[in-house]
Amino acid sequence: MIPASLRALLDDTAGQRRAEWHGRDVWLANEAWGELAVSLQGAQVLHYSPAPEDAQAAGASPAPEDAQAAGASPAPEDAQAAGASPAPEDTAAAGASSSSEDTAVAGASSSSEDAAVARSSAPEGMVSGGWLWVTPTPQALPGAIRGGIPLCWPWFADEHIADESPDRSGPLHGPARKADWRLDAVDEHEEGVELHLSPETRLHSQITPRAVIQANANRLHVELITEHTGETPVKMSGALHSYLAVTDAFTCRLEGLPGARYLDKLAGFAEREQQGELGVRGSLDRIYHSNAELTLDDGNRRLRIARQGSDSAVVWHPGDDALPADTPAEVGRHFLCVEAANTRLDPVWLVPGAQHLLGTTLSRAQDA
Repeated sequence: MIPASLRALLDDTAGQRRAEWHGRDVWLANEAWGELAVSLQGAQVLHYSPAPEDAQAAGASPAPEDAQAAGASPAPEDAQAAGASPAPEDTAAAGASSSSEDTAVAGASSSSEDAAVARSSAPEGMVSGGWLWVTPTPQALPGAIRGGIPLCWPWFADEHIADESPDRSGPLHGPARKADWRLDAVDEHEEGVELHLSPETRLHSQITPRAVIQANANRLHVELITEHTGETPVKMSGALHSYLAVTDAFTCRLEGLPGARYLDKLAGFAEREQQGELGVRGSLDRIYHSNAELTLDDGNRRLRIARQGSDSAVVWHPGDDALPADTPAEVGRHFLCVEAANTRLDPVWLVPGAQHLLGTTLSRAQDA
């Protein structure tokens, strides 16, 4: 689910191009395999949507009428509903802990799963479709865009473990997500595309990040690679802060965590154990100590979430009463964050000459 203004740019794209969206330089692809939108502020994936399976079999993009029926391509005049005014900086998530009881949520993977999600009604100014969510009211520059897959580097949240500022007062989630990145290379092939990006300026004196984004008709894969080019060991954390588009966050089921230990940030980082599968029913902010593959079921679509170089899975939704200022209430339940991360549970120590890869892969979950 993305803003109609971003949807309009994608509709006007045939192949690949650069454009401007809310003051940001964005790279767009609309091709036979699917769609991809990446902001060069933060090397942030904003949108990914694989082509429907029947279109893949035909080897071409769906006809415009079919795409509009699926909610993927609105008429041009509807698409002119651009995002509203920017909002202030990030606000802290708060609220009561959610129930973790097992819940039965219907839904199975099928060739029409994306169309089913797209047919659900979208709030004004938003267009359903795709696997990621982006706010319709992004902050003005130099603020960050809420949604997609922000790169949190070289620290996660307010941990500041690699913060070099004198009073460790660097920005929430580190400087990478607000920095300007350059597009170093675009490798394209019949099945999809691969982007390589690096920051325009140095973000840390000893370690440097680069991003690799791979998209095709079957999956989205994002890598955040850190290289140590300095002389002394560095301790760091980070996250791929994925905002996944869902029909209703409070009816979602996240599979793969039974028995996992987690820190409940809404209860003062109390350590607990997950009982059964996780049914999301309200605000939650948890760090699971697990590297298991996860499946997110929102009743219309089942997404498989694999992680690389991560023993922390962060699951977050602020709840109805504590939405950030840049998130209108009418769109607040249409995302759930399930993040590949390195946190206080699994910080990374890099020695000179070493590198670390943090990755996440999204794909359709297949029924057993």
